[in-house]
Amino acid sequence: QTRSLLGVFEEDAAAISSYINQLFQAMHRIYDAQNELSAATHLTSKLLKEYEKQRFPLGGDDEVMTSTLQQFAKVIDEASTLLSTQLADAMMFPITQFKERDLKEILTLKEVFQIASNDHDAAITRYSRLSKRRENEKIKAEVTEDVYTSRKKQHQTMMHYFCALNTLQYKKKIAMLEPLLGYMQAQISFFKMGSENLTEQLEEFLTNIGTSVQNVRREMECEVENMQQTIEDLEVASDPLYLPDPDTMKFPVHRNLTRKAGYLNARNKTGLVSSIWERQFYFTQGGNLMSQARGDVAGGLVMDIDNCSVMAVDCEDRRYCFQITSFDGKKSSILQAESKKDYEEWICTINNISKQIYLSENPEEIAARVNQSALEAVTPSPSFQQRHESMRPAVSTGSLGSESATLSALSLDSLVAPDTPIQFDIISPVSEDLPGQGKSSGQSGRRTNPFGESGGSKSETEDSILHQLFIVRFLGSMEVKSDESPDVVYETMRQILAARAIHNIFRMTESHLLVTCDCLKLIDPQTQVTRLRFPLPSVVLYATHQENKRLFGFVLRTSGGRVESRQTSICYIFESNNEGEKV
Repeated sequence: QTRSLLGVFEEDAAAISSYINQLFQAMHRIYDAQNELSAATHLTSKLLKEYEKQRFPLGGDDEVMTSTLQQFAKVIDEASTLLSTQLADAMMFPITQFKERDLKEILTLKEVFQIASNDHDAAITRYSRLSKRRENEKIKAEVTEDVYTSRKKQHQTMMHYFCALNTLQYKKKIAMLEPLLGYMQAQISFFKMGSENLTEQLEEFLTNIGTSVQNVRREMECEVENMQQTIEDLEVASDPLYLPDPDTMKFPVHRNLTRKAGYLNARNKTGLVSSIWERQFYFTQGGNLMSQARGDVAGGLVMDIDNCSVMAVDCEDRRYCFQITSFDGKKSSILQAESKKDYEEWICTINNISKQIYLSENPEEIAARVNQSALEAVTPSPSFQQRHESMRPAVSTGSLGSESATLSALSLDSLVAPDTPIQFDIISPVSEDLPGQGKSSGQSGRRTNPFGESGGSKSETEDSILHQLFIVRFLGSMEVKSDESPDVVYETMRQILAARAIHNIFRMTESHLLVTCDCLKLIDPQTQVTRLRFPLPSVVLYATHQENKRLFGFVLRTSGGRVESRQTSICYIFESNNEGEKV
């Protein structure tokens, strides 16, 4: 709305400038060309008569101005043969001053405001590039001070620019009436027209116009004084807002918003490995996320955020980044907020709009789960290489977690089968090898709703009152010899992470883990096809890493394996965006 209003004011200033330039040229011809006095006064009269045809966006009291200028035009036509040497002081000086001083001031303030806006954008860009991993307090303080200074300068320049635009509405009337009044007074003074040429009625008219000009001037001075006081009050009140990352204790995060608007940096790919960040204005409208670039007259659709997923991410060493993925997984956007407050509010707002419904008989429990998922999503999950680079084992018996007394007493061969290969990728659905699972046609390729809403097989959802979704990454799996102690999971984690670190395997398969009351499902986020299905009765052991709470694993007891006549136990290890205990 501010940009639209500013556009109207600037358009009005341009119209005033154009009209004043024409009027100035007409009056200048009166002053310079004595031999063209008649033609010049006629042109001036014509322009005054055409005032009613002008279309000023902020017209105001156009009817009063039109009738006044019409009467001036009539008098000027009657006095078209008169000339006065006092026109330089009485007529040309006011309009020249308005043209050379006031109109140029508007153009200068506009340029200064544009420069201040560009400086602010540059400061915001430098601030957005601050490293989160290699944080330098000196550089951060300098960049923050730069943002504060540029933002304050932009705000002050903007307010003075708006003040000048508002004042122009009054100066326009003065600049048009005062030269005309001076012209008439100069005619009276020079030619001593007297009562035979200038009647008492015309003198009264000119006196009234002079009084009106003085009233407009006093009104303008009062308005300028009020605007200056408003500027001072706004400067004091807005001082904390100049900081790019305000204190959340003074400006608390609103987590229950259903509408949000503000500037975000959007990551756009320019090649296979290159990308650029573009700052745009984003806002929510209904169930859609919209964006509007500077200079655009309206916003454009970015994504339908109904039933979408949002999560905090690490991206190009930038802070406050989050990713929005559409429900079908075909479209995603990585955005960066300016402050932690905006960052958390955007994630909470999108979570509130997306309406991720968990089936429950208690509505209060539904609201609590939605709010809890929004709060947990704002904690970024560092990359796998960051988290485990320090865990590269110096010796083959190194432990990742706090070793229990039981593990120190057991042989590693009693936990993990010798020569067991580690599987780092998901190859085929487990449902084909699990006992009691039929191979119905099309089962492995059936699309699954990750939010647990209706649309799937009724036999799987009728008796399940809980459907909850987690974003996980598959680290690996291997066969184990025991499924009675959590140390089995710890030792499997140690071997899989050690193998990944030694062989520099950092690629992981991301999936959606759907937890219900009867099974666990791994769902492809792109195609929504079920990759793996684990019946809960077959999950015999579950444990979370004792130090890295995002690592968790479980042991699945299945039939078959390397020895067909016995059951086998396979340990699956995952990394979650949430804590493993929540899963």
